[in-house]
Amino acid sequence: WFNELSLFRFTGKRPFSTSQSSVDSKEIKKFQLLAHKWWDEEGEYAALHSMNDIRVPFIRDTLLSMSSNYHLGNPLSGIKILDVGCGGGLLSEPLGRLGASVTGIDPVEDNIRTADRHKSFDPVLAKRIQYKSSSLEEIVEESMETFDVIVASEVVEHVADLEMFIKCCSQVLKPEGSLFITTINKTQLSYVLGIVVAEKIMGIVPEGTHEWEKFVPPEELERLLESNGFSVRSVKGMLYNPLSGSWSWVQSTSLNYALHAVKAAAPAQSHATDTLPETDTQQHSATTGTVP
Repeated sequence: WFNELSLFRFTGKRPFSTSQSSVDSKEIKKFQLLAHKWWDEEGEYAALHSMNDIRVPFIRDTLLSMSSNYHLGNPLSGIKILDVGCGGGLLSEPLGRLGASVTGIDPVEDNIRTADRHKSFDPVLAKRIQYKSSSLEEIVEESMETFDVIVASEVVEHVADLEMFIKCCSQVLKPEGSLFITTINKTQLSYVLGIVVAEKIMGIVPEGTHEWEKFVPPEELERLLESNGFSVRSVKGMLYNPLSGSWSWVQSTSLNYALHAVKAAAPAQSHATDTLPETDTQQHSATTGTVP
């Protein structure tokens, strides 16, 4: 129930203007206090550290299943990834170790400083990862159709304008590029476990981290993605066990879930693929929530 960008706020106004920030200054102040704690595996971000055990293989294996090129030792070599809301680099680093070229963005400068400092200890990562203190819409103009993959892990439940966020993702993603999202469903169970238990009782997450009203049901996320030119390929339930401190894949998406979507191919490339997103949509809508 953690996010790597609890402070991401979209205003929905002048989305591509770099003169207007999409970030909530109150949230920045709150999370600046935690900026030095990203790499404390026993601290406030412990749940995000252990989430890597399932989210990194999910991203890696999905991408490898879509490609015929395999680089032994560096399976993601040649792939450009944008990590939106990278925080201290908890997800950027393992993706970089797999060979990817990673750009991590986060509007909190202290987070970026922490991420930069940590990657500097590894000369290989220092070459493969670059960090930038920025919101997503601030890089749209300079990064049109730049990235092969976008990762938004524990971010979308904190944006004020989800459709604008998805449009920005589409604009910086190459045709046929992949979008990976992990987030929290909007259910009674997620309120009880994600906010009452996790924040107020057990303190797994600092109190006030989440607003239940902003949690996103997978059906709503799929609808927004498909209406913005994406084809949703899989939705998988995730469960965090606070006693063991570990995550696992589960059938139910009633709490946390991971989603993989693919941006439509460029229209000029093939007329035969023009109807593919619609076909995928129909097939997926019949099996929503049943992906193992």
